[in-house]
This record gives sequence, structure tokens and C-alpha cells, in this order.
Amino acid sequence: MKTPKQGGIKLNRLAPARGAKKHEKRIGCGPGSGHGKTATKGHKGQAARSGGTKHPGFEGGQQPLIRRVPKVGFISIFRKRYAIVNLDALKQFESGAIVTPEILHKAGLIRNLKRDVKILGEGDIAYPLLVSAHAYSQSALQKIQAVGGTTETLRASQKSQMQSQG
Repeated sequence: MKTPKQGGIKLNRLAPARGAKKHEKRIGCGPGSGHGKTATKGHKGQAARSGGTKHPGFEGGQQPLIRRVPKVGFISIFRKRYAIVNLDALKQFESGAIVTPEILHKAGLIRNLKRDVKILGEGDIAYPLLVSAHAYSQSALQKIQAVGGTTETLRASQKSQMQSQG
């Protein structure tokens, strides 16, 4: 497209680039259209009939894959998904440190702050920490309190509640 020498681009001269618009394939409009007679459906057979296509997944009468594969188990759409941190990972913090989800995120122990944090009891800690999280396993609570640490349970965040429901 050439632009006029003066005045730049004008609305009445706008046009799509060459090759940007394709003509619609007009089938069943007679021999002049280039797709006459069988209208691109070939000769006879199921595919040539009206309504002749079968549903997706149809395998010609053979038992379809979706029915051959066993279906086992159940996953609740309302399940609660936590960002999990083991006690072993908390060893990198100093004695008496305050450990919050934000600090765990900065330390690279959780990926994002959208999920609630759950502390699990794998491993041991040798010194007291003040740990703030949304949930704890029983063993994690016992191990933290056994060394004189304290735990604070946070409320579930709105974002994580919405994620667990959707």
C-alpha cells in the first residue's frame, strides 16, 4: 500500500495487506464454483450423507478408548492444596527467628503466596523458632514445641479458598 506524499495515512485509503483476506470456500454452488457435484464430499459412503459424521472418539464400532481405560479413584474439586514445607527446610533460619509465609517465599521454600502454607514434620530442628503458617501436621507441632518454639495458625487466605473451590 502506497501512502500519499502529503497528509500521511488516510482512513479512506486503508486496505488489508495482500493475502490477508481469503475467499470463502463455497461448496454446493454448482460447477462454476469449482466445488460442484459432490461438494467436496466424495462419492457415496457415510461421509457423503447428511449428518453422516460420527461423534468424536468413535472408533468404527470398536470399544472406544475412553471406555477401555479403567477409571479408578476420585479427586474432590473442593480439596485444599497447600504449599508444603518440611521442618528440615527450616534449619536455614537462625534460632528465635520469626518464620512467615512471606519469609519462606523470599527464601525460595515456596513458589508463590497464593497457596496456604502447611508445615510437615519430616526432619528435626534443634532450636526454637516462631513459625506462622496456615496448617501443621501433628508431628511438626510436637517437634517445634519440644524445642521451645511457638506456632501461630494463620487464617486461610481468600485466594486459596477461591482456588480450592474452582
